[in-house]
Amino acid sequence: MKDEFFANAPRVRDAAERIKDFKEVCLGFDAESARAEATRCLGCKNAPCVAGCPVGVKIPAFISLIKSGDIQGAKRTILMDNSLPAVCGRVCPQETQCESACVRGKASRPVSIGLLERLAADNADARPAPAPSNGKRAAVIGSGPAGLSFAGELAANGVEVTVFEAFHKFGGVLVYGIPEFRLPKSLVAKETEALSRLGVRFVKDAVIGKSIMPAQLVKEYDAVFIGTGAGLPMFMGIPGENLNGVFSANEYLTRVNLMRAYDTNADTPVFRAKKAVIVGAGNVAMDSARTALRMGADVTVVYRRGREEMPARREEIKHAEEEGVRFELLTNPVAVNGENGFVKSVTVISMRLGEPDASGRRSPVPVEGSEREIECDMLIMALGTSPNPLLVSAFEGLATGRKGVITVDENGMTNVENVYAGGDAVTGSSTVISAMGQGKRAARAFLKKIKLVP
Repeated sequence: MKDEFFANAPRVRDAAERIKDFKEVCLGFDAESARAEATRCLGCKNAPCVAGCPVGVKIPAFISLIKSGDIQGAKRTILMDNSLPAVCGRVCPQETQCESACVRGKASRPVSIGLLERLAADNADARPAPAPSNGKRAAVIGSGPAGLSFAGELAANGVEVTVFEAFHKFGGVLVYGIPEFRLPKSLVAKETEALSRLGVRFVKDAVIGKSIMPAQLVKEYDAVFIGTGAGLPMFMGIPGENLNGVFSANEYLTRVNLMRAYDTNADTPVFRAKKAVIVGAGNVAMDSARTALRMGADVTVVYRRGREEMPARREEIKHAEEEGVRFELLTNPVAVNGENGFVKSVTVISMRLGEPDASGRRSPVPVEGSEREIECDMLIMALGTSPNPLLVSAFEGLATGRKGVITVDENGMTNVENVYAGGDAVTGSSTVISAMGQGKRAARAFLKKIKLVP
């Protein structure tokens, strides 16, 4: 089967059925489609796809093993570089990374590397055996993708790792940010359990900077890694943003995903809107829109640029449209209107793209006299996030840059000795695989420092 994105399309649940629940939407390849897709790989000697992968997975090698029917071997090959293959196979933006470099894509569709990675992860139980302890100890602050990648890399080399998580579940953005229908939480639990079997110790409900001070970790461990993500939401600063019914995407998704507010038996309070407007067009905006839809709302996404500039994965945009989400492009909010303290509508203005700047990027410009109102009782701001200042302020002398991101060198080292950082705490909002790449880079730097790797 072929469609606009795939030479061999994955199985996807029907939109009319899937909008009624939070079960996974994309079901991946069946065995026949996987073999057909693996056969399309040319096995390029210089492998540009590997260069496009932030963690350097040996892509032609694992696809060759799938082609020959060795799924266990394929997963073992992936695990050499990627400790979370089931996650990455589902949520990484492969079309702008490994798949964008695929030679096949020059003449037709690129090989579906992410779906093949998912197939290997889901259908094999291969995991490396725990390495004997070398006496070194590392602390990881935050159990998101950057922290888990750092922990997995060190544990595989015999370092005793303890991961401290502020929430009651492990996985960071994988559990509080990405919805169940895109990434089942049972899979995240399996990935963290696999790291536990590798020797990683997990401690929940640990707020570094409050219950445990950073100085204590620096004193007790040979290395400390900060992977706390970016949990501080951004707003537009427009009139009416303080009305009841205005949410950050971060808060809304955390209530629904981590605290299971979609379950009618859950005690988690959450606002169930009739008409929701989502501001933004990244993956978080798509997650918010599709979540609000499943929570019973009529949903509209407003974005100040055009379709070509939408940063969300193409597949997520397609799924949102199939499910009934409306898109108002070249549109930007200028005010939130209320009644009795609650959101009633949002005033928007039409935009046009101006002349390209030196980088070729065209900035949106308001169209005078084009204001209009969109009725809604909930407005979700999905505009990005910056690091939470709590930890940074508690970490004495830690250097930070614009918007509070932690400053690191090319190895992920901060200005504090033996303290590393990576992921959204360093870059601001980014991707799962990018965060993992930074965690791996910092881990390799520490292993090289203690002479465990060349």
